[in-house]
Amino acid sequence: MPTYEYVCTKCGHEMEAFQSMKDEPLTRCPACRKAALKRKVGGGAGLIFKGTGFYITDYKKKSGTPDGAKAPAKTPPTKPAAPAAAAK
Repeated sequence: MPTYEYVCTKCGHEMEAFQSMKDEPLTRCPACRKAALKRKVGGGAGLIFKGTGFYITDYKKKSGTPDGAKAPAKTPPTKPAAPAAAAK
């Protein structure tokens, strides 16, 4: 069962509620007793398991550079090579 976050639009009270997904959202604020409680919309959190048996390679990597690799260092531009002397 998920935990939902609520905020009261009248008094600003914030709280969490452990509810079933089928339950109706709460409306009455426990602090000011007004029907102004609104459920916050969250993007969810990434879940990472730690400990033995879980490896960093088990998780999706971000696009771009490989995990742990840094972007290549910029090098100053070099002068073009002088043309080779014509053979006699």
